[in-house]
Amino acid sequence: MPDFIESWLLSGDIQQHSPRTIESRRERLRGLTWFLNQRQLQSCGVNEVRGFLHYLTHGHEEPGGRFGNPRLNRPVTPGTVKSYYSSIRTLFNWLVEEGVIETSPIERIKPPIDRPDQIVTFTLEECTRMCKAARKGQHPNRDEGIILMMLDTGARVTEICELKVSDVQMPAGKPGSITVNGKGGKKRTVPFSPATKRLVYEYLSERKEDDDLPEGQALWLSDRGRDTGGGLTRIGMLRLVKRVAAAANVAGKRCSPHTFRHTFAIEFLRSGGDVFTLKEILGHESLAMTNRYVAIAQADISAQHKKHSPVSKIKKR
Repeated sequence: MPDFIESWLLSGDIQQHSPRTIESRRERLRGLTWFLNQRQLQSCGVNEVRGFLHYLTHGHEEPGGRFGNPRLNRPVTPGTVKSYYSSIRTLFNWLVEEGVIETSPIERIKPPIDRPDQIVTFTLEECTRMCKAARKGQHPNRDEGIILMMLDTGARVTEICELKVSDVQMPAGKPGSITVNGKGGKKRTVPFSPATKRLVYEYLSERKEDDDLPEGQALWLSDRGRDTGGGLTRIGMLRLVKRVAAAANVAGKRCSPHTFRHTFAIEFLRSGGDVFTLKEILGHESLAMTNRYVAIAQADISAQHKKHSPVSKIKKR
């Protein structure tokens, strides 16, 4: 099985799949391999795949944690289970195409149901408090710059983490922009406001030792752990957001980088932005996901209309 997995990943690399996609698949199939070895299973058919998907949901309940890691002691989301299912299905489909097996065992297994989480956003007042809290840390320009860039662009946390200095454009007298590497290796350019531009400029100025910074260097640098001097990781970004949110007394909601993405989308629509532009900014492949934000924004508009309509006021008299 490991040899087939490596061949499949190599095939994906040849087909120009993004490094992020290949690494995600490698990690998921590593989990499947661990499960098969741990259960001393010699084959991987319908029952084995079903057993693995069941284990994904309940593995955190075992004394040693999921995959034998004591830190993996929390339930995974339905979306995570579905992503494992998708990677396994793609692998078996490739094995069928290669003539290794005749039929894919996963054809008899229905995809896990992934019910989207309720979209929760930060209020603008909470964002203001978090910006102020960020300025009280050890790296005020970096920390507030990251918060503003997430709030200003709606970019995914991985896209923010992977930014290089060369991905930032800050022409004089104009708004700035970043070129992000989205899902499937699709690049897009996203603008950001003068306020974010100013903080990014000040942060980069702090780091300049020579006339120019290396273009291949990460935009947002880590200052601790094994990643010191390298780019901030997803975990590092999450810790930063949680730390700043706690300092700003933001509670009762999911405090994560993705919440800034939700906040950007909702505020963009509330301010009159159109859904097609929002789709391009967020990097959605279809309007299906973008329309989730539209429904929330329209509900907000309806509530405001009911509250402020002159007819509602005169009929109360």
